[in-house]
Amino acid sequence: MINNKNMKRTKIVATLGPASSSPEVIEGMIKAGADVCRINFSHGAYDKVEEQIKTIREINKKLGTHTAILADLQGPKLRIGVVENNHVELVDGKEVIITTVECMGTAERLYITYPQFPKDVRVGENILIDDGKLLLETVSTNGTDEVRAIVRHGGILSSKKGVNLPNTKVSLPCLTEKDLKDLDFALRQKVDWIGLSFVRSAADIIELKHLIKNFDPNIRSRVVAKIEKPEAILDIDNIIRETDALMVARGDLGVEVPMQEVPVLQKMMVKKCLEHSKPVIIATQMMESMITNISPSRAEVNDVANSVMDGADAVMLSGETSVGNHPIKVVEAMTKIIDHVEANSDIYNRDSEAPEVDLRNERFLSDSICFTAAKMAQRTKAAAVVTMTHSGYTAFKLASHRPKADIFVFTDNYDILTTLNLVWGVRGFYYDKNISTDHTIADIKHILKKSGMVKINDLVINIASIPLSEMGKANMIKLSAVE
Repeated sequence: MINNKNMKRTKIVATLGPASSSPEVIEGMIKAGADVCRINFSHGAYDKVEEQIKTIREINKKLGTHTAILADLQGPKLRIGVVENNHVELVDGKEVIITTVECMGTAERLYITYPQFPKDVRVGENILIDDGKLLLETVSTNGTDEVRAIVRHGGILSSKKGVNLPNTKVSLPCLTEKDLKDLDFALRQKVDWIGLSFVRSAADIIELKHLIKNFDPNIRSRVVAKIEKPEAILDIDNIIRETDALMVARGDLGVEVPMQEVPVLQKMMVKKCLEHSKPVIIATQMMESMITNISPSRAEVNDVANSVMDGADAVMLSGETSVGNHPIKVVEAMTKIIDHVEANSDIYNRDSEAPEVDLRNERFLSDSICFTAAKMAQRTKAAAVVTMTHSGYTAFKLASHRPKADIFVFTDNYDILTTLNLVWGVRGFYYDKNISTDHTIADIKHILKKSGMVKINDLVINIASIPLSEMGKANMIKLSAVE
């Protein structure tokens, strides 16, 4: 059973795939430090995904862990179709016709999986293929089924490579027919988080949340907005307000916006998410070299470390764990980096001053309690802040203040334990006793002491709602020592 007090606070999201689909590898990654398993619906049949979900839940029972499941919808991913011999050379200065009529691709004619492309694209706009490795410029469009383009930077093109249109206003809906089927399947599996790709505005999040609520008003699946389009940056404040969590998807984002802007955008999004108490995941190419190598490059080590220092709730592995040669080793390496940064850098106690109190906000009392608890923990050097919650709200709020004290969350709502596993610093415990406040606090301290999370004379801060039986908003804070 994983119950070590000295566990990292920054969480790790590990993508499952052919290299990490077996129970042995999934268990190895969870033991090495994976907190969330990501299922990429761009690949994988439902029967295999169902088996993976079952495996994760069985491992959770076996290890006493609360590994979360993130179902990542593909979104309107634009691709080139199949090309001759899976190998076509696009030559600089040559003209290429891009058509919406399906055909075998050649150096002169390519098929694109985007029916509205000739209508949406404008002369002079760039067409980037294969993560920007190939660059074409639009010369003309007939507005129905053909676009003529000049190759500005050529190279070898293989089948089904992704297409990015950084200057084009893409009219495709955020959720494709495939996404709707995948969403239905994911909700039936009761996953913790749903990743929405290619978010352009807060309206995309509202639409997805509406679909989730219509599926089941009591559903607990929450939304992760993946930021990889320039339009999303323009509406970032509204997106953060509407979503439950954010993913900085640096792969497509780095192709869609000038690459030098991505580090600044990353820091901006992390900062805004902390201010709004929304978890934020940093994703793409974090430990890319470990797809084949047994250790990361020094630049990758710096990248992960900087994401932790920025204040990310989680860092994500994609190909490194899904198709890489060393899925368990890469999680171990990432855990080592996180542990070292958390022990040796000043990433705690982010708030310099108390936020303004808005008496019209129904959460102002809970928010004030969480802020005060974090400040009290800093002042008293408390070992832990313990919150009781039913909805998980105080856990999200408390974590956003980044206290150095451990955050222990006790809940009678078993379903949110896995959801909270994405949130920075949070360790969840199931607790369904309904006794007086003083007895509950004493009982919880006893549980933490018995499991080695706290020791005698440690100071502990408890947050709760009085009366406990009403499971209301947090309105009580108590500082006491472990006896």
